[in-house]
Amino acid sequence: MAIYHQSEHTEVDHRTGRPVIRGRNGIVATGHYLTSMAAMRQLLAGGNAFDGAVAACLAAAVVEPTASYSLAAEGVGMFFHAASGELSAVSGQGVAPQLATIEAFRSRGLEKIPTGPGPQAHLSFTVPGVVDACFRLLDAYGSKTLTEVLAPAIEYAEQGFPMYEYMHRMLGGPDTRAQFDLYPPGGTDVFYPGGSIPVVGDRFVQPQLAATLRLLAQAEANPTASRRDGLRAARAVFYQGEIAHRIAAFSKRCGGLLRHDDLSAYQSRIESPIATHFVGYSIHTQSTWSQGGVLLQTLNLLEPLDLRALGHNSPAYVHTVTEALKLAFADRECYYGDPEFAVVPVAGLLDKAYAAQRRQAIGERACPQLPPPGMPGASGVSTSPQPAAAGFPEALEDGTTHLAVIDGAGNMVCMTPSGGVFRKSAFASELGCTLSTRSEMFFLAPDHPNGLQPGKRPRTTLVNYIVCKEGQPVLTFGCPGGDDQAQANLQLMLNVLVFGMDPQQAVEAPRFSTQSMPNSFYPRVYHPGVLNLESGFSDVATAALGAMGHKINRVGACGIGAVITQRDPGTGILAAGADPRRPTYAIAW
Repeated sequence: MAIYHQSEHTEVDHRTGRPVIRGRNGIVATGHYLTSMAAMRQLLAGGNAFDGAVAACLAAAVVEPTASYSLAAEGVGMFFHAASGELSAVSGQGVAPQLATIEAFRSRGLEKIPTGPGPQAHLSFTVPGVVDACFRLLDAYGSKTLTEVLAPAIEYAEQGFPMYEYMHRMLGGPDTRAQFDLYPPGGTDVFYPGGSIPVVGDRFVQPQLAATLRLLAQAEANPTASRRDGLRAARAVFYQGEIAHRIAAFSKRCGGLLRHDDLSAYQSRIESPIATHFVGYSIHTQSTWSQGGVLLQTLNLLEPLDLRALGHNSPAYVHTVTEALKLAFADRECYYGDPEFAVVPVAGLLDKAYAAQRRQAIGERACPQLPPPGMPGASGVSTSPQPAAAGFPEALEDGTTHLAVIDGAGNMVCMTPSGGVFRKSAFASELGCTLSTRSEMFFLAPDHPNGLQPGKRPRTTLVNYIVCKEGQPVLTFGCPGGDDQAQANLQLMLNVLVFGMDPQQAVEAPRFSTQSMPNSFYPRVYHPGVLNLESGFSDVATAALGAMGHKINRVGACGIGAVITQRDPGTGILAAGADPRRPTYAIAW
């Protein structure tokens, strides 16, 4: 293969359906325009990017529940704090309850941790983590009170917002209402008032969720308390007080393993990210309790190759990127897990010499299955892929959401909050939301890095990235979509860094994703050799990829709801691209 030369980017002639959004004082891009406005209200009121991101994260739990996100779920993030120069990862990923042991599931005759659709969603509850992550960011780096950043979310829940097309379509899915009915009283009365989904454009209210949010605001209301004391009082309500008791009681009532002590013990984390270098940029993401390293490993595999010469989204380009991704996913399946509980050879996995060795496995024909993992200076755990599934994977639209905020001072925050998918979780009426079922991602294998242990983080699919140039943060990337997340973010990044696209061109360009690895979600279906292609690929390109040995599956979206934000460190000008595949919107001032 040819060597990649770091010459100047050439302009891409690619028309977009939306403009790049640009500003100077602040920019926000999220999964819905009302979520974006929640963040922008903080910026316009003198707040910073951390205030805006927390406001958006809380508002998204109200406005975007059909984007697989609940207040009682998880969230992961990256941030740059301009004043201190700190660049860190945020883990608001919930952990396994203390009662969640391998033996507990084996004694039930289970080989995997189940979730919905069906009546076993309660067995996969994890401790809610996103609220603590939001409070931690607001406490350490924000300037607003919790009441101020909660105001948009409470307003949207109490006074309602117009039902929109995507949410209406998701509520009409075949499994959603049936799943609500499995955990009575469930969410049927909320989301199907009078027996049907509210008409698009009608006002939709969520009184139970509003009451939960009000409890947090009321905890902070002591007029003599400092901002920090108020935040800590609200946190105590969620993790030790009334909300914690409601969560634990709901879990116990429906047979779940989550208890009050699990919530009391939970702590989100601010951690050092893992990183690699690619064509003059450094790319930073969450450690191996996520799948963030898949993108980093793939960049290492691709860096010496002349991707630009292959041509953007040409059959040769798609094939090369896909085969590199398969090698990275093979390592994910073998080595990734929570590094607080497992020894993960991160340095070996990200070593350029290791990538050079693995690169030799990329051939002219598609690998028909998940390749074997490499040996990055450590002994791996034997992994046998699931039995191959017949046909093609189901195309789903209910991936989670993503948000990013940059302020005029250069603070950057991006978050991917998720969990509590309506068609597979359990709705707690006393909370007004579902609980996350992320424990489904654990393996019931004691010797595996991702093996279930109480207090451990599952190897989540949630990822996002901050990219730096000459030590200065210049870009954030995020795209929901389960196992497609690292793949979609990789393509967004290559679109910008290699092909010179602007943020809007990058998010609108057609995407692809390999399905040639066990899916991270229950029941972990495996489709060896399958390559998903969006409709933007021509029949000629599709046929050429098929001739290379890929099993082509045409789908509506490979990752949905992508967001890119950008800051020029020289001028301070901000820019953003927002994905039209969902009601994702960017605004700036």
